[in-house]
Amino acid sequence: MPTHTGRRPQEPLAPSWQQWQPPRHDPPVWIGEIGSDEPARVSVATLWCVAVTGLLSALLLGDGLGLNLLIVTVPAALATYFAARDAGRRLRPWTLVWAVGGVALLAVPALRDAGWPTFLAVMSALALGSLALHGGRTWPGVLLGPFGLFGSLGTGLFWGFQGVRERAEGSRGRWAPVLRTAAVAVVLLIVFGALFASADAAFADLLGGLTPDVSVADGPWRTLLFVLGVGGALAAAHTAAAPLRWDRITVRPGPARGRVEWALPLIVLNLLFAVFIGVQLTVLFGGYDKVLSETGLTYSEYATQGFWQLLGATLLTLLVIGLARRWAPRDGAGDRRLVDAVLGVLCVLTLVVVASALRRMDLYVDAYGLTRLRLSVAAMELWLGLVIVLIMAAGAFGGRWLPRAVAVSGAAGVLVFGLISPDALVAERNIERYGTSDKIDVNYFQQLSADAVPALDTLPEPLRSCALEGIERALGDADEPWYATSWGESRARDSRASARGSGSGASGAATTGRPGRGAKYRRTRRCASSGSNAPVSVTRAFPGL
Repeated sequence: MPTHTGRRPQEPLAPSWQQWQPPRHDPPVWIGEIGSDEPARVSVATLWCVAVTGLLSALLLGDGLGLNLLIVTVPAALATYFAARDAGRRLRPWTLVWAVGGVALLAVPALRDAGWPTFLAVMSALALGSLALHGGRTWPGVLLGPFGLFGSLGTGLFWGFQGVRERAEGSRGRWAPVLRTAAVAVVLLIVFGALFASADAAFADLLGGLTPDVSVADGPWRTLLFVLGVGGALAAAHTAAAPLRWDRITVRPGPARGRVEWALPLIVLNLLFAVFIGVQLTVLFGGYDKVLSETGLTYSEYATQGFWQLLGATLLTLLVIGLARRWAPRDGAGDRRLVDAVLGVLCVLTLVVVASALRRMDLYVDAYGLTRLRLSVAAMELWLGLVIVLIMAAGAFGGRWLPRAVAVSGAAGVLVFGLISPDALVAERNIERYGTSDKIDVNYFQQLSADAVPALDTLPEPLRSCALEGIERALGDADEPWYATSWGESRARDSRASARGSGSGASGAATTGRPGRGAKYRRTRRCASSGSNAPVSVTRAFPGL
């Protein structure tokens, strides 16, 4: 009879090659939670839309950005619609908000020539498009959703290739007539189009303006654009058919702290904010003379002091609010009232700090003029103030809507920022400042985009010609295709063409006779700073901001 010795049976030894293998670790749990189901087979409608997207990308995107982004987006959006419909997904209100917002942001490159608002608008449009495909509603969903589209680039290409192969094997006999029909149509268009173009110059101009200028030398570049268009459309369609569920990631609150341990640091911070705001109000109502005399600073030095610090304080306050919410006491109604009171006071005080920072920026602009960077950081400070207001509303009415509201406010801010034409606003504000102080930085105007041309045309000669010199050089003489030309650039070209036709423009700097206000504007290069005897004082934009 076998006896129990208490020893576990000896396990067989693994082969020697397995003993040298690194231990395998299971993937994190959250990866399995956000994973999606296997997508349905790609439909023919989706494949056709993907093909059209690649073709339009190769033909239109190689000459610049403008209306072509919107044109390429249409078949890509249709591909995602067909893929989502085949997967059984329904159109939800927030999905429509993200989609419409993304398309609206693509109007910025079609209207504005400036590169910085265009970059922000395109990146924001990609983020909103990814949110529309994933449908995020929580903080992980809103923050991580925009990156989910990049994860579908490889899987989307494999999914599309597999669908094309399956249909090609099942319908080989039907592809030949389609290809023959397409080839005959292309040949007829080329032959008769060439005949009609040679017969009528007006038709040739119309045809040349509508069709892309494609050469053999552009073959590699166009091929790359085709691959990028197809890959992007397939990634979007695959995401619509099988999105990652970022909302399934749960962020658990941290361990609750005691009232004193949690509230005392925040109360001290509120007191510090209150003292700082009291000093700011003293300066606001008591005037700057007393502060300047006590500190020994000049007006311009005081104006340039502290904006970045106040911007950093606003960002840190948002971080403090998030961390405080994580470790806030939550045992009952009393704790909730304490949390709302302390954080509410902090939010209100932070709004006053935001107003102080914007006031500092206003003084900054009065002293040194408006620049792109100054306008950008002021717009960011305004948006941070709006986020704080949304946080206060979430504390009062519940915050399930807060992540999506913050995302909508950011996208709306980028859209408004692009539509107001920042370069034109910079030029207009500095020209107004020149009218009151005779201070202007003409060399900085040369760095602006074509959006600033209508405002710069109001300058007297020779300032106008000097200010437009860099913009004219950037525009060049060759006209770009209609689909790659923004409205701002087209308007600038028309303005410069009419100016050259009337005899003004770049030649105006060398005109004789009685010039305007810039009569004694001395030029060391083509356009440089004025001499000390000139009535026009040309000042540099302050390099610190």
